[in-house]
Amino acid sequence: MKSGLFTLFLLSAIITDPTQIGKINRAKEEAKKAYLAGDYETAATKYKYLADSLSVTEDEVLLNLGNAYFNLGDTASAIGQYQNLAQSANKNIRSVARQQLGVMRNKQGKYEEALNHFKEALKANPANDDARYNYELLKKKLDEQKKQEQQNQEQNKDQQKQQEQQNKEDKKDQEKKEQEKKEQEEKDKKEKDQQEKDNSEKPDQQKKQEQQQNEEKQDGKEDEKKDIPPSSEKLEQMKISPEQATKILEAMKNQEFQYLQQNKRKATQPKDKNKPDW
Repeated sequence: MKSGLFTLFLLSAIITDPTQIGKINRAKEEAKKAYLAGDYETAATKYKYLADSLSVTEDEVLLNLGNAYFNLGDTASAIGQYQNLAQSANKNIRSVARQQLGVMRNKQGKYEEALNHFKEALKANPANDDARYNYELLKKKLDEQKKQEQQNQEQNKDQQKQQEQQNKEDKKDQEKKEQEKKEQEEKDKKEKDQQEKDNSEKPDQQKKQEQQQNEEKQDGKEDEKKDIPPSSEKLEQMKISPEQATKILEAMKNQEFQYLQQNKRKATQPKDKNKPDW
């Protein structure tokens, strides 16, 4: 930002008292000398003396006082002086005051207000190049900020929309899993209830039949164990060779078979009607 702070306005006054004129001129000269030397504290004191003690109301004196305050960093006093001159009849004074207000508001981060002050400074004096430079620079900065803010808002909207869509999908998946879990639990419960019902309704006869079948299976296993030839160790203890043991088992089976055949023939012989039943 540019500031026309090193410009001192020439001062003139119409005062008839020679003594008073002398004091005013000496004070103006001392204030000017201190300002150009960078002694803004002395310059501010002299310009304030001119305004308060010597009753000098010239806009040039008040503007230079504001510039001295500005360079001292006394923002509040500088703004007060510039605001009083913002409506000055002198367009050059009015333009510089507005320009300085714009510079100070820009430093405070009040960019819109600063831009307005630069605009008013150009209206008062279109030839104020410092005000024009500051206006164009700040306007470009604000336009870029607005563009960036708009892009950020659109990006945030897109991200928010994507997040909402993702949340909906996640919620839908969760509901689907919960429903599947619930259906599986209901299915398991029905199967369990049906099994318990089937077990409770099974007749006692069926239970006995199953028990009998189990017993017959067990007996069959016992018979199978009986048919297993004796081990070599037992045969050795009995002093019987495996070949002899095999012949003995075959003989026992033949005898059993002959016995069964005889029983069958006896059962099939016809009854003699001429003989008594006993």
